[in-house]
This record gives sequence, structure tokens and C-alpha cells, in this order.
Amino acid sequence: MKISSNFDSGNIIVDKADSPQDIQLRIKKDNQSDFYQWFHFKLDGEPFVEHRLIITDLAKSAYPDGWQGYQAVASYDRQEWFRVETEFDGDALTISHTPEHQFTYFAYFAPYSYERHLDLLAMAQLSFDCRVQNLGQTLDGRDLSMLVVGQAEEGKKTIWITARQHPGETMAEWLTEGLLGRLLDEDDGVARDLLDKAVFYIVPNMNPDGAARGHLRTNAVGANLNREWATPSMERSPEVFLVMEKMAQTGVDMYLDVHGDEALPYNFVAGSEGNPGYTDRIKSLEDAFKSALLVVTPEFQDEFGYPKDEPGKANMTVASNAVGEKYDCLAYTLEMPFKDNANLPDPAYGWSPVRSKQLGEDVLVAINAVCKQLR
Repeated sequence: MKISSNFDSGNIIVDKADSPQDIQLRIKKDNQSDFYQWFHFKLDGEPFVEHRLIITDLAKSAYPDGWQGYQAVASYDRQEWFRVETEFDGDALTISHTPEHQFTYFAYFAPYSYERHLDLLAMAQLSFDCRVQNLGQTLDGRDLSMLVVGQAEEGKKTIWITARQHPGETMAEWLTEGLLGRLLDEDDGVARDLLDKAVFYIVPNMNPDGAARGHLRTNAVGANLNREWATPSMERSPEVFLVMEKMAQTGVDMYLDVHGDEALPYNFVAGSEGNPGYTDRIKSLEDAFKSALLVVTPEFQDEFGYPKDEPGKANMTVASNAVGEKYDCLAYTLEMPFKDNANLPDPAYGWSPVRSKQLGEDVLVAINAVCKQLR
């Protein structure tokens, strides 16, 4: 029996693996940070023998409440990820599983590999309506890539979408893949109508270094990118610095920043009601976007979410607040669950890549509903 994580986005520390019933594990912290919650590892074990994998020291993890009601995901082929029996006692997560094959991969959520990220960029560039731009380099020397979809013309709206500022929130890039697939479909009426009215600037993975390193929340030097939007720097947070530099060139009429939430089992949005410059116009746009998304998919809801900021009390280091304030635009943080959508539970798969991609397709309908009113 062997447990390993020396691969893209791998993360686990093996304390003990004497028998299938006695496997003790821990999660490695993000580099230069105290954040830890993401895990991804491979079990090389005997098929048809029950294995008990216990991940300890979780009371001090980034979001201990996220483990309540959570089920880990597993895969034999690294394509289909299903939920497995999981229990949490307040500090230790116990995964009980009888593998059907020699190799079983376990993860906090279905991984979105760097190779798949490169495949997504390569696929998108084949479209007549899309081109890839390299905004610059990350601290580990990876490209920070942006997709430009549509042609910038007088009168067209400028729509920005970023995903995966927090690298462990892989559902964000799964959503972006679904959104791109529909936006680049020349036979899709919503896509054609949108590209007549707008140009899209999409960063599918804001944090490729953290993603490859197996981080939950930070980049290569421990910077939480979604707290860097007030004073980013090339030394600490080049990912944010480079995106803000490009936004200054293009302007922003709408901004959507895609994330995942560890604790809440729902899809929801967080707006900029706490911004100093929040107006009735922005509130009207927020309400119209939510109303459209509520109509198009039962996967979205507006009852559960983050507490609303008091007027003038928003955290201006957060992306959607900073961009919404600077450009006086509709700016939302879109959150998806690591667990399941409690309104439409799926015991076998929970919230999944397939559902994330479908939500990405549906989000385009909501964007289209507000596009003409953005300015």
C-alpha cells in the first residue's frame, strides 16, 4: 500500500499507513501561509478491501465548519469524480472506501489540472471570435493567460470574468469552461446576441501557481489574491497587478469573479452594497441579474449567502468591491459549494464539474438580460 501526492495539485502528508484500516494523514499548508483545506492524493491499495483514511488536525484548518456535512470525492480514471462515505468528528475527517481498482484518487473537489487549463486555452483559440493574450508571468514563471472573446467596437459593453483567485476552488474553472463552451458556440443564439453587444475578457485561472502547488487559497508566496486589490504588487501579487493594469486599458462595464464556498451548500452571489459609491442604478442591475438567473436555473438561489455589508463598510481589498467601485459597474462574486446544492441534492456526485459547467452556460443568460442596461 502506498499514498502519494507528487503530481499537479497534489497535497497530503502521510503520518501512518501500516494497514488499510489505519491510515493517518494531514494536509500541508499553503506555502508561507497558515491556510490549509485542499487535499488531493492517490491511494495504491488492494482492491475490494475497505480502507479507512483519517485526515487529522482539521480543527485548525482554514474553514473547519466546511467539514460538517462534507463528503470527499474519489475517482479511478481522474475523469469521473464521485462522493464517498465521509465522517467528521470536529478535528478528524474519516473517509471509508472499498476500492474497485488498484489506484484511487481522492480530492477535496474534482481537480482542474494545469494541463486541462492549457487545453482550455488551446481549444478556445481555435474559435474565430477568440484570441489568447499573455498578461505576464506569475512568480513561478507561468503565463497569466486571458481570453478575449468578441471584437471591441464603439458602443459595445466590456465584460470581465475572473476565476480561481483561490486555487483550491476548482469549480470556478469548471464553470468558466462551461461558459466559454457556450459563448464560442456559433449556433447558440444567446452567445451570438451577446457578442453583438459586448466583448468579454476572461481569465480562467487567476492563480496557476497555487493551483499546481496544491494550495487552497494563496499564490506561490502566500498572498491571498482576493485581498490584494487595494495595493497589488509585482513582487507579491503580480496576478492581480497585471489584471488591474489590463482593466485600466479596457474599462469595465460588468465584472464577475467566480469562487467556491467551503461551508454553504448553495449557489449564490455577493454584491457591492457596502461600497461607498453604491447607487440605486447598481442595485437595479444586481436585482435584474439575480432575477434572470433565478428564472433560468433552479441551481441558483438568493435566500442563503453572505451577510450584506453595511453602507460604506465594504472590504475594498476584495476584487468585486474594488472593481465595482473603481468602474462604477455591476460587480458580483459568484459562489458555488464544495459540498452539494442543498436545494437539489445529488447523493452520488454532490456539486460537480458537470453542474458547474451547466451553471456557467446559464450565467450567460443572466448577463444577456442586463447587458443593454449596464451603461
